[in-house]
Amino acid sequence: MIPESVLAIARDIRARGGRALLVGGYVRDQLLGGDNKDLDFEIYGVTVDELERILARHGEVITIGRSFGVLQVKGLGVDFALPRLDFKTGTGHKGFEVSVDPLLDYANASRRRDLTINSMALDPLTGELLDPHGGRKDLEAKVLRATDPRYFGDDPLRGLRVAQFAARFEMRPDPELKALCAALDLSELSAERIFGELEKLLLKSNKPSIGLELLRETRLLRYFPELECLVGLRQDPVWHPEGDVWTHTLMVVDRAAKLEDGGPDDLTLMLAALCHDLGKATTTSIDADHIRSLNHEPEGARLTQAFLERLKASNELTAAAAVLVEHHLAPTMLIDQNASDKAFRRLARKLEAAGATMLLLERVARADHLGRTTPEAVAGLYPEGDAFLERARALDVSHVAPVDVVLGRHVLARGIAPGPAVGDILRRCREVQDETGWDDADRILDAVLH
Repeated sequence: MIPESVLAIARDIRARGGRALLVGGYVRDQLLGGDNKDLDFEIYGVTVDELERILARHGEVITIGRSFGVLQVKGLGVDFALPRLDFKTGTGHKGFEVSVDPLLDYANASRRRDLTINSMALDPLTGELLDPHGGRKDLEAKVLRATDPRYFGDDPLRGLRVAQFAARFEMRPDPELKALCAALDLSELSAERIFGELEKLLLKSNKPSIGLELLRETRLLRYFPELECLVGLRQDPVWHPEGDVWTHTLMVVDRAAKLEDGGPDDLTLMLAALCHDLGKATTTSIDADHIRSLNHEPEGARLTQAFLERLKASNELTAAAAVLVEHHLAPTMLIDQNASDKAFRRLARKLEAAGATMLLLERVARADHLGRTTPEAVAGLYPEGDAFLERARALDVSHVAPVDVVLGRHVLARGIAPGPAVGDILRRCREVQDETGWDDADRILDAVLH
């Protein structure tokens, strides 16, 4: 639903000889039956000064980029932009010269949009759909096409956007668009913009593998060397009958997408799934009888950290994803080895220190286990994961790590002088607590001090 306050502005613009058109993702998603609340308008037939006077009648005008013809009304969160032509003048996203032209018609103004599905407009007052480039037909055919090949390469980020839209809407690019993507140079893009598109690809699609595979097909995967190394990397066919590490990774991210719950950990889950086997690129050894990737978990954690740091991911996100990669085999191993309660508590502590939980680790391990073509995976079974969660819940460490029972004040009360000895005692008290599950500070201290 479009707020009445916004429709009132559209009517005011029409009364003064102009036209307010909804553009971009809102129109596309409406046709797809989705729910997109982001409203962006392009205003035709009025100058920027006239637009500012009109908007001022409806509230305080906020100048987002007056030279670019972009204004807002405080409190609405809606962009009102005049049609413009962007001329590429150099490298990078800022290498553009902008020319605002209120007399430009929509068919020509929309030529510089990336894809036909994003180049439609809707008149909210009449319901008329403006579709000069055939976007609706492409939506129905599930085909991605460049709006105008002459301008597609103006922003290299569009190569990642194509991958994101392909995965998100399960659409296929036409041959011309694939060739245009393959010609793009992503090296001029900022890390933040690249990570933003990767995040959308992973979180907004049911099958992220579609977009990731498109990056491989268009050779844009070369800008993600840690991932490109997985293509063609052989695995033990007994454990991985599905094929190479890249094929397995694609299956894992698709499985992980099904485990998303809409919570704050979803991005961490997806990044850990994407990166969980990065370490195999440098640890895999192949001989006549075996294919091994010994210690690929800690190596994968190191590569994950480097990968995400290069993409300027937050420190918190990087640390959580890396620790999940490092321990992604732990749920299966702890159950298979009938590990002690102490091992579960210590793992919970390691995860919590990096911002992760046992629940989140199990989701990563489940995606890894089911992201292959073994009979058990095909059947959707992961009994070790079920047992791991049962043990973690029984020990009350599924969501949080154990809280230290013995604190510094307890040690000092025993007459121990402040200094390094206190820290050593606290460390041993934690070990006793993790081994026994005791929750009495004096009992734990007695065991350590006597």
